[in-house]
Amino acid sequence: MEQWLWPSGGAWLLVAARALLQLLRADLRLGRPLLAALALLAALDWLCQRLLPPLAALALLAAAGWIALSCLARPPRLPVATRTVLITGCDSGFGKEAAKKLDAMGFTVLATVLDLESPGALELRACCSPHLKLLQMDMTKPADISRALEFVKVHTSSTGLWGLVNNAGLNDIVADAELSPVATFRTCMEVNFFGTLQLTKGLLPLLRRSRGRIVTLGSPAGDMPFPCLGAYGTSKAAMVLLMDIFSSELLPWGIKVSVIQPGCFKTGEVNNLNCWERSKQLLLANLPQELLQAYGEDYIEHIYRQFLHSLSLAVPDLSPVVDDIVDALLATQPQHRYYPGRGVGLMYFIHYCLPRSLRRRFLQAFFINPCVPRALRRGKPGPTPAQDEARAADPNPGPSPAVAE
Repeated sequence: MEQWLWPSGGAWLLVAARALLQLLRADLRLGRPLLAALALLAALDWLCQRLLPPLAALALLAAAGWIALSCLARPPRLPVATRTVLITGCDSGFGKEAAKKLDAMGFTVLATVLDLESPGALELRACCSPHLKLLQMDMTKPADISRALEFVKVHTSSTGLWGLVNNAGLNDIVADAELSPVATFRTCMEVNFFGTLQLTKGLLPLLRRSRGRIVTLGSPAGDMPFPCLGAYGTSKAAMVLLMDIFSSELLPWGIKVSVIQPGCFKTGEVNNLNCWERSKQLLLANLPQELLQAYGEDYIEHIYRQFLHSLSLAVPDLSPVVDDIVDALLATQPQHRYYPGRGVGLMYFIHYCLPRSLRRRFLQAFFINPCVPRALRRGKPGPTPAQDEARAADPNPGPSPAVAE
């Protein structure tokens, strides 16, 4: 009777050589995902040697290796060549880092800033190539956007426009929707939605001609009801829905649209504690007396204390978001959605798969858990401002979407 034999050392050497060649061709990045995949494959190999016939084991290992390489390999990318990209909101944060990265890769970068003399603008002038062009633009001013459109047309007459990165965004208040002035909702919509709409529509003729890319920075706050981010979240929700509409309508023109939904990263505004203190004082100074009596000043203090604690856990390394911007611009088949950041995958799993009550508790536990308003405190259980000190000492991180790009 013929006996099944496990491949000899020479056969294993041939298999290993072919696997190494495939790894080299796959353009894999060394990191924890690759190391974890190799460890799992080694464990699977150990099990196969003991449980399966050799041919079945080889087939299973080959299939598992192919799946792992397909998931971990960087997708094919287009050459940079002479591509030109417009990035908004480059004073700080994702916009500034993306401008530096794309300039170093050889792109012609058109970078808009709110202030041409801001530290971020000066840094871009100092460290980037002469190919990077700075332009002042305020997303709340249609005249600025119209001027930017003419600027782009002039500077892309020979090369065309390959990509638009809608990064500019605003979040300047943290409060319940009832406490947030209507003017704040309008301001967020002007920057995060209407400004983005006007700029994108104005550039579509150039993007249709190049069959290019639109990359937009969204926020998880636009997908789920984060406490006290009503103005920011609703504007981001409107913007992301607009991008989904563009994605469908522009498909026949060959334009690919991607939305990046980052977790909490240390961007410029996140680090500006004085800005958040001014925001709180402005809210308290302008709050109607009836609302201030109903909620209480300590209620607002409690909200901002928890918010700042959440921001203290923000990730300082912005490269995951920048890498996704690059991939969305150059991948032959870019993803429709990108979710960079710690805990973002878990956050979306909870949001889409668990009951509403658990989703609400999760957002309160890892972001802001408002205390009971002053008018409801008598005989009512719930977190109080005194309990906030204990929570502030909690070292467990949680994702936060309150990012002003």
